[in-house]
Amino acid sequence: MTTLPELSGKVALITGASRGIGYGVAEALVARGDRVCITGRNEDALKEAVEALGAERVIGVAGKAHDEAHQAVAVERAMEAFGRVDYLVNNAGTNPVFGPIAELDLNVARKVFETNVVSALGFAQQTWTAWQSENGGAIVNIASVAGLAPSPFIGAYGISKAAMINLTVQLAHEFAPKVRVNAIAPAVVKTKFAAALYEGREAEAAAAYPLNRLGVPTDIGGAAAFLTSQQSDWVTGQTLVVDGGLFLNAGVA
Repeated sequence: MTTLPELSGKVALITGASRGIGYGVAEALVARGDRVCITGRNEDALKEAVEALGAERVIGVAGKAHDEAHQAVAVERAMEAFGRVDYLVNNAGTNPVFGPIAELDLNVARKVFETNVVSALGFAQQTWTAWQSENGGAIVNIASVAGLAPSPFIGAYGISKAAMINLTVQLAHEFAPKVRVNAIAPAVVKTKFAAALYEGREAEAAAAYPLNRLGVPTDIGGAAAFLTSQQSDWVTGQTLVVDGGLFLNAGVA
């Protein structure tokens, strides 16, 4: 980045942000002048992301999202580096299984919930205690359209995202009026995480979308920027569906 905008004075913590949707969100918030702490499991990938985003205002903390010690360290590092955590974006997620739910290994189901739901709650608790309970802010949970409708072969993931949507409204109710809490439910976004859903058949997959394309990380970055801005100051407990019009086809033969 050759030039940077003036600092906004705000700070965001974004989980699972070394690539994909999380990185797209980090790009959008850095572009408007926020300082950002990103997390991810792979330390090398995280370092590359920090350098690409701009080490002047981005730090990285490596660790596993479901690890409570990592959650505490990430928030502590953000507070030490920037003195505040106004925004939390819970993006870290996993989907290690593809198949019918009748055959789902329950240990895998537990892992999915630990990473996709419990970690989001843990980070929310940490940022609430460290800054938001006294100073306010916003939380954005990255859910999925799979949490709003049946999704064959990724059932565990969909159930976890439905739980995240409910977690969003619970937090929105309990954290009001200090903190606004919303969710984003994307359809298929072109990332390594979702590659199995479109790789080798992107045109066919995109044909199901009225806007005739799959999502890209910047689509979600823009939505997250809105939900952490003054323009959304009267919005809380909502799930913003960002799906290229996919749900417009519901019920159409």
